Amino acid sequence: MSFSSDSAQIVARNVRLSLGKPPSRVDILHGIDLTVAAGDSVALLGASGSGKSSLMAVLAGLERPTSGEVHVAGLDFTALDEDALAVARRGRIGIVLQAFHLLPTMTALENVAVPLELAGEAAAFSRARAELANVGLADRTSHYPAQLSGGEQQRVAIARAMVGNPRLLFADEPTGNLDTATGAAIMDMLFARHAASGATLFVITHDPALAARCARIVELADGRIVTDSRAA
Repeated sequence: MSFSSDSAQIVARNVRLSLGKPPSRVDILHGIDLTVAAGDSVALLGASGSGKSSLMAVLAGLERPTSGEVHVAGLDFTALDEDALAVARRGRIGIVLQAFHLLPTMTALENVAVPLELAGEAAAFSRARAELANVGLADRTSHYPAQLSGGEQQRVAIARAMVGNPRLLFADEPTGNLDTATGAAIMDMLFARHAASGATLFVITHDPALAARCARIVELADGRIVTDSRAA
């Protein structure tokens, strides 16, 4: 079965995820069915332990489901091996995490250029410099992560996620390590980059106020989707 990325960026069918083996096996996701349209903004809302980050990992091709199908941008992720998944994510998926995960020995510019360099992009540094300007850090390109504030580090992480022009951007608790004012500014930036790029935005959060900024809210509880609604 194939799916057109023109109409759906994500198609998940009866996705289940279990870790370990009986009798100690832990069931995390229970038959998830989810379709996300290209260009949409979706919040995955739920309490800690509800399975949000596990579902994101499965949809992003970072975790293989125990059973079910996951199609992203027209590709069947469940049919690909680890090497093929790494190639498939390149140019399709960008990921922003709560803990930034910047390389401490690299400047902001080098951190953003890394994914392009790995892809063999000749203009890696010029594109990285332009993306840092897009997130308001044109004057911080030579600074190392330790020389940047938390908000600036998250902007670098957003630039790194966006520099490859991904079709799908995942943001997992992107304001979790930031104060309220800085977190709000980062979300403004994230939604601005989403609007400018046309990428599908998938935000994982436990914050209803943040979720309400997305066009669609999917609520997860105990590894199951309990509500799925469009914003009023």
